[in-house]
Formats: sequence, structure tokens, C-alpha cells
Amino acid sequence: MDLRIFTEPQQGASYDTLLTVAKAAEELGFDAFFRSDHYLRMGAGSAADGLPGPTDAWITLAGLARETRRIRLGTLMTAGTFRLPGVLAIQVAQVDQMSGGRVELGLGAGWFEDEHRAYGIPFPKEKFARLEEQLAIVTGLWGTAVGRTFSYEGRHYRLTDSPALPKPAQRKLPVLIGGHGASRTPRLAAQYADEFNIPFASVEDSERQFGRVRAAAQAIGRGPGELVYSNALVVCVGKDDAEVARRAATIGREVEELKANGLAGSPAEVVDKIGRYQAIGASRIYLQVLDLDDLEHLELISSQVQSQLT
Repeated sequence: MDLRIFTEPQQGASYDTLLTVAKAAEELGFDAFFRSDHYLRMGAGSAADGLPGPTDAWITLAGLARETRRIRLGTLMTAGTFRLPGVLAIQVAQVDQMSGGRVELGLGAGWFEDEHRAYGIPFPKEKFARLEEQLAIVTGLWGTAVGRTFSYEGRHYRLTDSPALPKPAQRKLPVLIGGHGASRTPRLAAQYADEFNIPFASVEDSERQFGRVRAAAQAIGRGPGELVYSNALVVCVGKDDAEVARRAATIGREVEELKANGLAGSPAEVVDKIGRYQAIGASRIYLQVLDLDDLEHLELISSQVQSQLT
């Protein structure tokens, strides 16, 4: 079971904070550092909350690419509404080169309308249709042989004789698709994804959704085992009940709610719950870390949770 650190910087984090967490994740043996792609704080509070303000996902990852050495880097999920697909393909390929081939692209349709209004970003109605074309373009550009050109004629995007450069450092840069949709999401994952991720879902809901993705893969002649299946879950671990309660309070959550909907409690409790996800086919967990100043939390997870997983 791979454990990856997943951050939400729009809630308030500077690049330096993210660098500190990424380096700690690398030193503590975690598999990867991922971040969300949002420009506006979520939840209660005024527009002034979330200081020092948003950081851009791919600028952040470009910096981390040069300041880390081992961990993989990526997004859960890049918002398709933020970037044109041709530009995104260039950005991600360049960051992959900068990292020596450690980047993964999670790509989603985009959903948080408030952040689009706040920063003047168009918020189209047909986001899922655009996502499908974006996936075809990004993977098509990367998959075009050097010396050949790539053209695409879609309803939302048109590319003519693109040189399809630059290429990622990796021969096949992993693409992640995720979500709860019962039909279109599994179909897109089966067609384009190397990994399917379901965020903040129960074991039972995860098992159902993994089954849909496996069925969609089989329907197009792809082996279901060709995909990695993963979950993203908020994490709150403590050596004892008091430490769990303290960490829950810091992120504004209730312990029992976290135990029901995330990975919370003692190391033994968390290991047990991760085992339940592993039993239904998950081989990777993205640990949503909401208090980025609590590096002792990461140390505890590394020494007493990760160490017990195989």
C-alpha cells in the first residue's frame, strides 16, 4: 500500500510551507506529494481568510521538482477550466523534465464556481464534454511521435499541425481520473487513465465505483488490472485519544465524524481501516493533511502507520 501526502493549499499556505511539507514527506518515506488545484479558500470565513493567498498548482510543482529528489509529484485534480489543454500538456511535460520524470497529472472538469467568479475565469456549462476533449488532446500530444504533428477537431478545441512538443521525461506520464459519477467517469477512466481515484468515499462506495471502472475497462478490451485504484481520505492520527482530539479540533472537525468518513484514531485503528480499503482493491491512499504546520503528525504516520503496511 502506497501512502501519499495530499495538501489543500487554497486553505492558506505559502510555497515555503508546501516545500517544507514536501521535503518532510520525502525524508519520511512517503511515496508522493500531491496538491489540489484551487484559487479560493473553501468553508466558513470571510474573503480575507486563506492568507497568504492561493498558490498555482503547476508553478508550485515546478519549484518542488527542483527541490526534491525522490518523491513523485502531482495534482488531485488539475481543473480543466483553468488551462487550455495544449498549454497544460506543455506545462506538465516541462515540469516532468524538471523533476527527472516524477510527475503525474490528475485532471478533472473543475467544479468550484466561486473561485472562477473571484478570479475572472470562465465557468462553462459543458465542463464534462470539455474534459473528454482535454484528455484526448493532452494524451494525444504526448503520444505523437517526435517529428510528426498532431491535429484535433473537436467541438470545444481545435489543434492544427501541432509539433506536439515538448515530451515528458517519462515514456508514459501517468494520468489520474477520479470521481463518483456512475457512468461517464468510469468510461473516461477506462479510456484514458492509468489510475482511478475516488475521493472521500466509504469502503462500500469505493468498492462499487471500482467495480464500475473495471467493467468499463473490460467493455473496451482493457484489462481491469492495468489501472491503479486509489482513495483520498482526510487523516487525523494520534498516539492517544487526547492527541486525536487536539488534531481534530485544530482542523475544525469532530473525532467521530473523522473516524466515520476518514482515517482517524490511533495508528492501529488507521492501519485497520486502510486494510479494509486494500481488501476491495485500493493499492494507494492519498492522505489529506489539513494542518500543514504539524510535521509531528507526518512523523507519527510514517513511523507507526506506514511501517505496518505492505
